[in-house]
Amino acid sequence: MPLSGPLHFQSSAGVDRHGADGDGSRTDGSYLDREFGAFVVPVVLGHHRISSRDDDMLVTTLGSCVAACINDPIARVGGMNHFLLPGSPSGGEGYGVATRYGSVAMERLINDLLERGARRERMEVKLFGAARVIDTSLDIGAANAAFAVDYVRREGLALAVQDLGGDKGRRIHFFPATGRAFRRLLRPEVERETVHQEMDYLQALRRSPVEGEMELFDRR
Repeated sequence: MPLSGPLHFQSSAGVDRHGADGDGSRTDGSYLDREFGAFVVPVVLGHHRISSRDDDMLVTTLGSCVAACINDPIARVGGMNHFLLPGSPSGGEGYGVATRYGSVAMERLINDLLERGARRERMEVKLFGAARVIDTSLDIGAANAAFAVDYVRREGLALAVQDLGGDKGRRIHFFPATGRAFRRLLRPEVERETVHQEMDYLQALRRSPVEGEMELFDRR
């Protein structure tokens, strides 16, 4: 798919280095990454984070999941979510209600940004992930990608970058205040761990009763 905007591709060297030692951490759990000169704020599956700090870098790893990175360059605030849509475009049995997860993840991120002074007409969206890394008959990544792009277009948001699909996991580094984004491909051992996490999450979604599903996207 075409790429545009402030997206930077980097080699996988050092992708799993965990930042600074000792005094390089903050009380909120973020930690200093000396390579980027910023504090890593992890974004875990099923949640989102927002920030307006110049020294914050939102980071996540993706297999078939999607991360939407959204910022308002005037308000200098941005955020990232990380969601898994185990849904089929045809609404296959067992996944019929799954598309709501992406909708909830996007709505909560956008609403939180609006509360922090962002404006919808200025928002710039970058979409990442949706690789085919889970060995199932359903291409979960393709379903995720189709949903994410369609959502952005239906909401009238500016899609600055889409780096979706393929067969490799990704690590995304996003600076919410400026909108700069970096993508690295995962090493095989890290990709395997990411896929296991997604499979566990998928199984949890399928076991959860409908009335409890929204709890998976509680704010953090």
